[in-house]
Amino acid sequence: MNTDQLMLSAISLSEKALGRTAPNPIVGAIVVDAQGEVVGKGFHNRVASVDHAEIVALKAAGDKAQGATLVVTLEPCNHVGNTPSCAQAVIDAGIKQVIYAVSDPNPIAAGGAKSLAAAGVEVTAGVCKEEAAFSNRAWLTKVSQKRPYFIWKIASTLDGKVAAVDGSSKWITGEAARTDVQLLRRHSDAILVGTNTVVVDNPHLVPRGSFDGYAGNPLRVVCGDRELDASSHIFDNTAPTVHIKSKDLSELIAELNPRDINQVLVEAGPTLGSAMLLAGLIDEIVIYLAPSLLGSGKNFIADLGISGVADAAKLKLVEVERVGDDIKARYLVKGDR
Repeated sequence: MNTDQLMLSAISLSEKALGRTAPNPIVGAIVVDAQGEVVGKGFHNRVASVDHAEIVALKAAGDKAQGATLVVTLEPCNHVGNTPSCAQAVIDAGIKQVIYAVSDPNPIAAGGAKSLAAAGVEVTAGVCKEEAAFSNRAWLTKVSQKRPYFIWKIASTLDGKVAAVDGSSKWITGEAARTDVQLLRRHSDAILVGTNTVVVDNPHLVPRGSFDGYAGNPLRVVCGDRELDASSHIFDNTAPTVHIKSKDLSELIAELNPRDINQVLVEAGPTLGSAMLLAGLIDEIVIYLAPSLLGSGKNFIADLGISGVADAAKLKLVEVERVGDDIKARYLVKGDR
């Protein structure tokens, strides 16, 4: 039994529910019998069911779970809330061994591994831990930082411009990149812009295209104290919208925290995006670079008050791919500004 390969498969399963689990984590689970055959698998999806991934996989396995191994991306929960304890369900199903990637950092649900071991279940932790943690980074950040995970999406020319001198910005990137952004939107629980973006671009901020299995559209969030026209697209009935009439980012966090939000896609311009970066609120930057140059116009980033290279905001490149004629690069933001 190749446990690494099975765990990577479980991680891929968990990602099928991105944007459909908040406030819960994404989790994938696979049940393997004594002969190494997969007899059950599943992932958590709040839109379809309250069942956690382990329960979905165990139900699929049925009696074949007896004496089998469970491979799961997150430590089985030890909490009885809206659903029974997954650890107890695993014990009751007769699972012999549990292999998991990431320990549950939520104090309410943690302790599943201890309960399993106490019941005689063999437990192995940390398999493909880094891969699973990266996949589940939005929820893990929410637990550790006590706020949603913020991804700043930018569409820019090669020289860092998001608009020309005349204010035009449609379309800097190509159709393939714009289609790719729809997946980012669908995988997010909320989409954030500033009031200036609403006034200048009048965006709709709902995922376009066909995405099966999703209930409703992400929450649309506008931050800023400018008054907005009630007829703006963002106030139509295709998705809920909240306008936080303040530039105070602590008020933004206070508004978002009580809601069922793991991940926020920031589609704001340089003013709000840079302010969030300086405040240590931007966790990730996804930038689409178009094969064009403007030479002048609006930069995607505002003045960060940096005077020397040694003080530059540190980013970690984690992904680069070609999307049509554009380049998509994904960076993790290292440390607070």
